[in-house]
Amino acid sequence: MTEKIYIVKENLQKETGIMEEYKRKCEELVRKLNEASDAYYNGREELMSNYEWDAMFDELSALEAETGYVLPDSPTQNTGYEENNGEREAHEFPALSLAKTKKVSELQKWAEDKKIWLSWKLDGLTLVLTYDNGRLNKILTRGNGTVGSNITYLKNSIKGFPLTIGYQGHMVVRGEATISYTDFELINDTIEDDDEKYANPRNLASGTLSLDDPEKVKERHVHFHAFTLVYLEDNLISWGERMDFLKREGFTVVDREMVTAEDLPDAIGRWTERVETGEMDIPVDGLVICYDDTEYAASGSVTGHHATRAGYAFKWQDVSAKTRLDHIEWSCAASTISPVAVFEPVQLEGTTVSRASLCNISEMERLGIGEGCGLEVIKANKIIPKCIAVTDSSGSFEIPSKCPVCGAGTQIRISPKSRTKTLHCTNPDCSAKHVKKFTRFVSKSGMDIDGLSIQTMLRFMNAGFISEFADIYQLAKHADTIRHMEGFGEKSCENMLKAIERSRQVHPVNFLYALCIPMIGLDAGKKIVASCGFDGFLDRLERKEGFEDIDGIGPEKSNSVMEWYEDEKNKSSLKALLKEVTIVKVNFRVTEGGKCEGLTFVITGDVHHYKNRDEFKAYVEAAGGKVTGSVTSKTNFLVNNDVRSTSSKNRKAQELGIPIISEEEFVERFGA
Repeated sequence: MTEKIYIVKENLQKETGIMEEYKRKCEELVRKLNEASDAYYNGREELMSNYEWDAMFDELSALEAETGYVLPDSPTQNTGYEENNGEREAHEFPALSLAKTKKVSELQKWAEDKKIWLSWKLDGLTLVLTYDNGRLNKILTRGNGTVGSNITYLKNSIKGFPLTIGYQGHMVVRGEATISYTDFELINDTIEDDDEKYANPRNLASGTLSLDDPEKVKERHVHFHAFTLVYLEDNLISWGERMDFLKREGFTVVDREMVTAEDLPDAIGRWTERVETGEMDIPVDGLVICYDDTEYAASGSVTGHHATRAGYAFKWQDVSAKTRLDHIEWSCAASTISPVAVFEPVQLEGTTVSRASLCNISEMERLGIGEGCGLEVIKANKIIPKCIAVTDSSGSFEIPSKCPVCGAGTQIRISPKSRTKTLHCTNPDCSAKHVKKFTRFVSKSGMDIDGLSIQTMLRFMNAGFISEFADIYQLAKHADTIRHMEGFGEKSCENMLKAIERSRQVHPVNFLYALCIPMIGLDAGKKIVASCGFDGFLDRLERKEGFEDIDGIGPEKSNSVMEWYEDEKNKSSLKALLKEVTIVKVNFRVTEGGKCEGLTFVITGDVHHYKNRDEFKAYVEAAGGKVTGSVTSKTNFLVNNDVRSTSSKNRKAQELGIPIISEEEFVERFGA
C-alpha cells in the first residue's frame, strides 16, 4: 500500500513538473512573439522572419490547446499590437483578425455552398477611414483592434483614397497601406544610417506612418488599398457591390474574384502563380476569402480574437530547400557593405535561386554562417530569397578589410539602438555612397536611360564597372559579363546598351539636370540655357563669370554652380562626359509670334517624335505655349498618340469639347 502511494506521488510530481515546463515554454514563446510583434508593428528592425514567427505561433497554439494554459497577452488572443505613435482612439467597429490556415480544404469547408470572394492578403499596415457628409474626417491605424492611432494629419500624404466623395452619409472603410517592393528597395538603398534601414516593405510602411512630417511620408509613396466596406448607411448586402461602390467613389480597391468552394483550388493556384512569376510589386503574404452575403458574414460569433464568418485567410506553406554555401559576396550600398550568401542553385517556388541577402554581420552570427556550411533557404512571401537556418556549421566567415567598390579600408560599427553589427566603407567619396546622384543622372529628367535601376548600378559599382558618370558609356566593354549576371540575359543587356547609346544625344537642360549640381533643377536649367545656351554655360564656367544676372537664378544658385565647378572631381567628371555625349543644339528663346503662343497643351502617354515629354514640353514653351498636367476648361489641346483611349484625360477632354490630337498632328500644325 505504501509503495502505491509513493508511485502516485511520483507520477503527480512528474505531471506537475511537465506542466510547469509547458507553462515556462508558453511564457517564453509569448515573450518572444510579442517582442517580435512590437518591432514588426512599430517599424523597427526585424527580430525574426515571418517563417520563424509562424512556426513559433503554431507551436504556442498547440501547447495552449494541449495544456489549457493561455496567457492574457498571448498573440493567439490579441488582434494586433499597440503602435507607439499618435493619439489613441477607440475604433467604432473592432478591427478583428481573421482565422488563418495553410490548407485549401479548410477554406472549402468554411465556404460551404455560399458565393465567396477571393482577394489578396496584403502585407502592410491596416488603416480605417471614416467619412461623413462626403468628406474624410478620420484615419486610424488598426492598433490592437480595439484602439488605434489617429493619423488623419497624413491624409494628403497617402495615395489610394479620395478626400471627398459623392456619398453624403456615414461610411467606414478598412484597407491596407503598402509600399511597393520597387520603392522599398529604392528607399532602403539610399538610407545611410543603418538604424534607419527597414527589413521589408511592411516594416517600412509601418515606420513611415509613424513619422511626424507629412512631406517625408508623401515621398515614400504609401498606397491605400480598400479591402472591405465596414459600414454604409445605405443597405448594400453584397460584398462585391460594396467594392464596386468604393471603386466608383475613387478608392483603389484590392483585386478580387468571385469563386465557389469547388473552384477554390484552381483559383488559388492561379493567384499563387501571379506571385511566383514576379507579377506582384505590392507585398502580399497570402490570400483572403469572404462571403458575398455581408448579412450572413455579420451573423457569426466572435471566438478568441476573430469573427467566425468575417473571412478566412490562407497563408502559403513555406517551401524550403537545403543547399550548401559557396561563398559570401559583400556588396556596398550607401555607406554599408552588406553580405550576400551565394550557394549551390536550388529550385524554389518554380524558380532557380542561388543568392540571398544575409543583411548584416549580426545576422550571420545568429545563423552561424561559416565557410561551406549547409543552408536552409525559403522565398519569403514567395518572392524574397532568405536563409532561415544553418544545417551544419563549419568554420567561420571572413570580414573583408577593403571596400569592394573603391578599395578603401572597412570598419565594423555597432548600432547604439539595436546593437546590430554592420560593415562600412571609410571613404567619404566612395561612389556607392553617392548612388542617389547616379539615379538622378539616368532618370527621365536626366539622361533618360532605361534598364539602369539603382540596384543594377550598385551591382555594377560592386563589380568595378562604374565609379563615375562617364563609365556608364563604357558598359558595352563588360557586356559578356553582364549577360551572365543573375537577373540579366541577352535581351535585357541589349536593351540597356541601346538605351545608353540613345542617351548620347541629349537636350542641354536634361544634361544640366543630370549633372546633379546643387540647387539646379529643370526650371533653373531652362533659364540658364534660354539665356546663354549650353556653350555660353561652359564659357561662363571657364571665365568664372557666374549666372546671377540671369532672371530667376540670382546669387545663391549662381554660387552653387560655381562652387560645384571649382571641385576638381566635378570638373573632371564633366569633361569626361562631354567626350561621350553630344549636346543637342536648341533655340530655347521664346519669340513673339511662336507657333504655340497663347495656347495651353496637356501631353499624356508615350511620345515618339520627341525624345521624351520633357523635350516636348520644352519645345512648346520655347514656341510661346504652356504645358499643364490636367485637362481643364482652359486647355486648348490634349496631345495623346492614342486618340481613341478611354483614359480619364481623354474622357475629360471629350466632356469639355477640347480637341484630342496625336503627336504627328501636333508636329504638322505647330512644329518647327
